[in-house]
Amino acid sequence: MSPFRGSVPITAEWEHFGFEHADGVATVTFDRPDKLNALTFEAYADLRDLLTELPQRGDTRALVLRGEGRAFCSGGDVNEIIGETLKMDADRLLEFTKMTGAVIKAMRECPIPIIVALHGMAAGAGSVIALAADFRIASRSAKFAFLFTKVGLSGADMGSAYLLPRLVGLGRATQLLMLGDTIDAAKAERYGLVSELVEDDELDDAVAALARRLATGPFQGYAQTKELLTRELDMSLSGALELEAVTQALLMKTADYAEFHAAFNAKRPPNWQGR
Repeated sequence: MSPFRGSVPITAEWEHFGFEHADGVATVTFDRPDKLNALTFEAYADLRDLLTELPQRGDTRALVLRGEGRAFCSGGDVNEIIGETLKMDADRLLEFTKMTGAVIKAMRECPIPIIVALHGMAAGAGSVIALAADFRIASRSAKFAFLFTKVGLSGADMGSAYLLPRLVGLGRATQLLMLGDTIDAAKAERYGLVSELVEDDELDDAVAALARRLATGPFQGYAQTKELLTRELDMSLSGALELEAVTQALLMKTADYAEFHAAFNAKRPPNWQGR
């Protein structure tokens, strides 16, 4: 995370979703339960800006995204977004579609590990946000639906056609993105879309346990692993080997690397500092 800050202050309050921070873990809660946490233009913009700001705080080691009520996120609000886009001209529409993509790009480029806690429906943009996270912990009640073709649009939206085949393969991605059918959590796990499947009453504990592990672990190691996983998707083997060699050499100069050695010889757990 960058040690450099400009004159813009850290945002004290986020207006378009809930935000909490404790013990190195930031939690974003989509909080429109009456609309199944459907997103608005402003929610997209706030999420984009939060993901850019979080690494500058210096106190965040993991981010959890979750939804209030019966669902994770049902995607873009039908009236507040779809209804409004029908009135927009082409340049305004392009600004909107680029903004939604910027959210996904920010998720992948943010050095902080991101966990999505999934219950109920993750549909449309909600499913792609889940897709872009590093970990997807789903309860049995969770469902996924990449609904874009069902509203008359391309199933390739917000990076879904880039990310999904890399998780589930081209055949499954074609099925999910082209048909837009809903799949349950058990099928999503079989496809490789879910990192961990738990019972409904175990979701909060499973998410909290993973968030604690990430927040107290070797943060630089986690951050560089995420960075390289993203960068190497489109690299040659020789380029990937070079990037990994440079990264490892740099990490060998960190305090955490020395701390592991000291802890090993002292027969104690490492005290990771993220430095």
